Amino acid sequence: MGFMSVLSFAHKLTEERLQPGGRAIDATVGTGADTLFLAKTAGPRGGVCGFDIQPAALALAEERLRLAREEAQAALSPVTLLLHSHAAMVEAVPPDWRGTVSAVMFNLGYLPSGDADKTIITEPVSTLAALDAALALLRPGGIITAVLYPGHEGGQHEAAAVEAWAAALPSQQAQAIVYRQLQRVTAPYTLAVEKKKGADL
Repeated sequence: MGFMSVLSFAHKLTEERLQPGGRAIDATVGTGADTLFLAKTAGPRGGVCGFDIQPAALALAEERLRLAREEAQAALSPVTLLLHSHAAMVEAVPPDWRGTVSAVMFNLGYLPSGDADKTIITEPVSTLAALDAALALLRPGGIITAVLYPGHEGGQHEAAAVEAWAAALPSQQAQAIVYRQLQRVTAPYTLAVEKKKGADL
């Protein structure tokens, strides 16, 4: 039967915490797969914001969302796609989102599209700033998931930085876990952080 994929694991953790009517953020829109997942899970009464620095990514996501609405796969929440660094998400989302977001998803690395420039990758400095911002936006009991890709150039450095960030979080504020295949050091893996109830960040 095998274990679930790292992406499926991130979705499972998110789905358990994001209820219909909730708010969510896709910190790295990419092709829009996570954006669509969040919009389905939050439903028409919810809200989703998505961030990417590449216009091509937002175009791919817009098309994916359009097709989903046309095919009536599910009632989707309103989605706001922003051509903006995820590092500034606190300033970019509505002020009343602070402390109310149920889930923030990161899928790091490069845009997985055939004609995309694979040299444009997420960088540790902006990713760590975005993780801090995500934690501030989360409601108590909310979750951050980050799929990490140590197999590409620069990916191992970023993955190590994200792990160090999560490990340094005070345990009374958040708890962090890692889901990975131990026999393949370059395989993608998921890191998740849940904000503790009662935490004041």
